[in-house]
Amino acid sequence: MITTELVFVRHGEAQCNVDGIVGGPTTCTGLTGRGRAQVTLAAARLTADHRIAPFTAIYAGPRIRLQQTGEILSQALGLPLRTNTGLDGPVHGAADGKPWTEVKTAAGGGPHAHPDQPWAEGSDTWNGYLQRASSFLRDLITRHQGDRLLFAAHGETVIAAHTLLLGLGPGTHASFTTSHASISRWQHHRNRLGQHRWLLDCHNDTAHLAGPAAEPTP
Repeated sequence: MITTELVFVRHGEAQCNVDGIVGGPTTCTGLTGRGRAQVTLAAARLTADHRIAPFTAIYAGPRIRLQQTGEILSQALGLPLRTNTGLDGPVHGAADGKPWTEVKTAAGGGPHAHPDQPWAEGSDTWNGYLQRASSFLRDLITRHQGDRLLFAAHGETVIAAHTLLLGLGPGTHASFTTSHASISRWQHHRNRLGQHRWLLDCHNDTAHLAGPAAEPTP
């Protein structure tokens, strides 16, 4: 028996992704046209799910690309969008708005490369971010036991959920691919013996993106 379900939709393609810059809160300008089309396709797929087993709530972080993704999902499903800063991505500090190639070269790799070191002045560490995001998700799950939750999420939030629910420790060099507008789904099961466990039902599912929305932005 499924008791609680968490469905994560990574935001669609954003302009900062196309430009190759760090899209922190001061420089994120939102989705591209392709990104909006991607999320619209994901929303259509989830609307069919919603008719069968309604979602309880839709959550998004505060950055523009998440807000735009969440609004598309909200309008399609007819549920209000709830914004929570606990779903924001990593703090990038002085890296905000800089090219990722420049930031990674200066830091000797991306955030995962040295997980206990900041990748820029004033930034998170990767393990620090995972700890903070996992703690928020743990509390949110406790408050929403028995609910179906939909998230307009950063790829890092999806990784944080996997780290939490798989019980992965800090410092691992393995990670997870998260494509734009992909769907990842966790289900909490209770069997006839009253035993509980989380099951990863799907990860990085992009079947809904076949067609023009999958074509690169010119």
